[in-house]
Amino acid sequence: MGTETEQRDLRSLRRWNLALTALHLGQAAAVLLLAKDFAVTVTRSLPAGPPGTPAGAPEPLFDVPVGPAVAVFLGLAALDHLLTATVFRRTYETELAAGINRFRWAEYSVSATLMVVLIALYTGIDGISALIGIAAANVAMILFGWLQEAMNPPSTQRVTMLPFWFGCIAGAAPWLAIGYNLVAADQVPGFVVGIFVSLFVFFNSFALNQWLQYRKVGGWRRYLVGEKAYLVLSLVAKSALAWQIFAGSLAA
Repeated sequence: MGTETEQRDLRSLRRWNLALTALHLGQAAAVLLLAKDFAVTVTRSLPAGPPGTPAGAPEPLFDVPVGPAVAVFLGLAALDHLLTATVFRRTYETELAAGINRFRWAEYSVSATLMVVLIALYTGIDGISALIGIAAANVAMILFGWLQEAMNPPSTQRVTMLPFWFGCIAGAAPWLAIGYNLVAADQVPGFVVGIFVSLFVFFNSFALNQWLQYRKVGGWRRYLVGEKAYLVLSLVAKSALAWQIFAGSLAA
């Protein structure tokens, strides 16, 4: 990565990654210190007879402790930023020059999926089968984002947006399921609606950032501009969900 501007940008990204490591770790520690024992129960409803027979009553499977779950997705983000700023810095910077960041997509596939599952649980989607489907659709969305970068290196003569649009389709499924529950429910706490609206906006901002990169709009012509935008969006989205979810658990 040759130019002085690129070197300056890489040094800036390293400082950003180190700072975000501290911010995410600090929030994770605060959540664990303040957390109550609030948990949401995951259930299962099994067939009680031949097809068409109503399923049996939901049975509890296990509890998801909200405080530790929030700390996990914050901790995963901190680990990603720490590794890319230190141990894997050379690999990270080499891949940025090739228009890809595998570390980002690997982290998002776990942390963002945990975030979506928590949102689903807070809107009453607690069946294990539904949660598996929601998690799988979100992982698919993230992997399509990874594929979008892998298929469009800087040297490509013709950009394809197919992985991007396929990812949008996969990523819409969890939000449709969650949105349906919000609309169909007789009563929904205001903070749950706030979580849905704010995180829906943030999740779509990630998609917008990638679209701007591959449409080469303004500053997004430079891949590193989009990379920094991902860093900002990750911090804001995770922080917003962490404290909205956590505040809801304290009120429960």
